[in-house]
Amino acid sequence: MMIQENISAPSTLLDFPTREIFAEELKRGDYDIVGISSIIVNVRKVREMCRMVRSLSPASTIVVGGHVAAIPGIEQMVDADHIVRGDGIAWMRQFLGEDIHAPIRHPHIVSGFDLHTMGMKIPEPAGNTAATIIPSVGCPMGCNFCTTSAFFGGKGKFLNFYETGQELFDVMCEMESSMKVHSFFMMDENFLLHRKRAMDLLERMKARGKAWALYVFSSANAISKYTMKELVELGVSWVWMGLESARSSYAKLKGQDTVALANELRQHGIKILGSTIIGLEHHSPDNIESEIEHAVSHETDFHQFMLYTPIPGTPLYQEMRDKSALLDVDIADIHGQHKFNFRHPAISRDDSNRFLNWAFLRDFQRNGPSLYRICRTTLEGWKRYRSDPDPRIRQRFEWEVRSIKTGYSAVLWAMERQLRESNRAISEQVNALRRELAEEFGGVSRAMAWILGPLMLWCARREEVQLAAGKTYEPKTIITRRNMEPA
Repeated sequence: MMIQENISAPSTLLDFPTREIFAEELKRGDYDIVGISSIIVNVRKVREMCRMVRSLSPASTIVVGGHVAAIPGIEQMVDADHIVRGDGIAWMRQFLGEDIHAPIRHPHIVSGFDLHTMGMKIPEPAGNTAATIIPSVGCPMGCNFCTTSAFFGGKGKFLNFYETGQELFDVMCEMESSMKVHSFFMMDENFLLHRKRAMDLLERMKARGKAWALYVFSSANAISKYTMKELVELGVSWVWMGLESARSSYAKLKGQDTVALANELRQHGIKILGSTIIGLEHHSPDNIESEIEHAVSHETDFHQFMLYTPIPGTPLYQEMRDKSALLDVDIADIHGQHKFNFRHPAISRDDSNRFLNWAFLRDFQRNGPSLYRICRTTLEGWKRYRSDPDPRIRQRFEWEVRSIKTGYSAVLWAMERQLRESNRAISEQVNALRRELAEEFGGVSRAMAWILGPLMLWCARREEVQLAAGKTYEPKTIITRRNMEPA
């Protein structure tokens, strides 16, 4: 979408195309260039799409980019005319003879669609879902496993599409007006690391009375450069924070008490997605359980566990290749959610899968469902700031608590009963939170629990059976045409 928005040539964008839709577009389009972007695990799909282009649109030039381009030897794996690594906007502008230094125009991107909760499709009113903004790509922290950092230059390198808070503010105002949104997903590897830009944005928000909610990625050391007041004023509502391990050597965690930081963020209504790596160099069967317990003790609202994975194009991949430690693993399985693709000095490949699964299970057993945690943190923030002297802050927390006042009571009612047999302690905590919502928000909250709660419980149990039987969810194809002449 970023490339399409930043070239003047007529173009068609297919997001999540089926084979049939892709073939139909190739036959009808008479395209000079076919660009294919992909993640690494989908390299076989890229190869098949290239084959289809050669067959159905043989005059087209094929350009392949995205993280799949980082695979060593990709030129021999797919039949493409050009492989593009790094900044695709500048490359395509130059290839088309356009100005590579022209200002970046940001497309309108919705951060999610087709939302389901506990087996029930949730209505999505216009403006209810955050707009996605991409301020920068790459990350100067340069963690050895990070594909995004490596793809855009590695340690110390990054590419800003928007250098100043004013530039970001202008984009956000335009999206607010046209998309009717109140929240923004900042698709930036370490948004808060760029403090000058963030504080400039805050000043613009204050001057114009903007009560936006921001969902950001950030490292612990970057977050610690701000006061809680600054984060709340900036509208930080959700943060994805790498936790890796208390014993890791990554600079982004140096000197940080992440458990205390996570606790403080939640007290201010800031939800956290913690990200922990299983299988770092120092991990062993003797210490991995204590490492997982430490991660779980953060009580983050969400928790992602990933295997330490040498992914093609990263420094870690090259290191393991030099050590002849890489295993012969299907590239479609190199994603960090299955088994190791390298020989770990202490943990076997099969045990890596066992420890990974146990980490997710342990987090769920101790901390409960993420929907419950989100509700708890959001309520905590609202209680703290509902009477704040700053009207922007009051307005944002009132917006954030809107669904907590009604529908969440039904979710908690169903959750409480779903967990009653398997995890009595969490079921009781969910019950206590539901009762607190009823005390805070009165009759509507109680009514929603008793009216919709049984339906949500039935839907959740039905979906559990369906998923066990092999049901999957696939995104619909989205077709976007720009600068195209009417047919």
